[in-house]
Amino acid sequence: MTAQLTRKQMRTVWAETVVESLDADPRLVVLTADISSWFFWEAKKEHPDRVVNLGIREQAMIDIAGGFALAGMRPMVHTYGPFLIERPFEQIKIGLGHQDVGAVLVSVGASYDDPSWGRTHQAPGDVALLDTLPGWTVHVPGHEDEVAPLLREAIAGDGRVYVRLSERANSEAVPVSDGFTVLKRGARGVVLAVGPVLDQVLGATETLDVTVLYASTIRPFDHAGLRAAVGAARPDVVLVEPYLRGTSAFEVGEALADVPHRLRSFGTWRDREARVYGTAEEHDRLLGVDAESLKASIGDFIS
Repeated sequence: MTAQLTRKQMRTVWAETVVESLDADPRLVVLTADISSWFFWEAKKEHPDRVVNLGIREQAMIDIAGGFALAGMRPMVHTYGPFLIERPFEQIKIGLGHQDVGAVLVSVGASYDDPSWGRTHQAPGDVALLDTLPGWTVHVPGHEDEVAPLLREAIAGDGRVYVRLSERANSEAVPVSDGFTVLKRGARGVVLAVGPVLDQVLGATETLDVTVLYASTIRPFDHAGLRAAVGAARPDVVLVEPYLRGTSAFEVGEALADVPHRLRSFGTWRDREARVYGTAEEHDRLLGVDAESLKASIGDFIS
């Protein structure tokens, strides 16, 4: 396991970027549900009408965001993933999607950043759930330096954007781009790493003859980038995502609809829950997404 806590956590970079944006963009309004509200105590003095802590009323928070959007504002909504995506899903579907208005939803906690909080604070199915709704952009930064450019782009726009922050990060940032970034080229397959699992993937594939792609933006999915990578290698695709295993499998299928290919997916389990406590690194090993496990699994797959 080579991913580690960074010098400055993603959530801190998010808050600093948002405070700067509140000063620069009069459309921006920040809605919190107690979580991280302390980052904005000073900003609230300057912008009392655009920094709102609603307490643990997540369903109302999403509908209020929809109201702000209808009034021409750019709402940013923040809390832990399960309270942001799962609990108020109907409000996301109706208050934002059905009304066709935009917002920026920013989560923390990821799939199991801090397992000691238990299942209530884990949301491995968040991206898969949003995939049931049209029109969402999904950013999964893998390093704190990737957070600010993704956020600024989201704030400046009008669409529906989900930013999935993590307390875990790769050792180095990858420049933010609209599509997949090629980090390594090989002939025996293509491995796609999403966000903060990149270090594990690079460790696993160091001696394997594969192409490694990286994505900090996974929706929209870069069909052309995957096709180009597969066109230069054997069409064996490995998908490593920091959430529900196979979440992007249907996108791989769409991208390669006319290309005979094999696919292997890694992520959190689909068929059972990990009803255990321990460190995030121990969860990686249990789920088979640590570097050593991935090396063995990917090696078997491409051979």
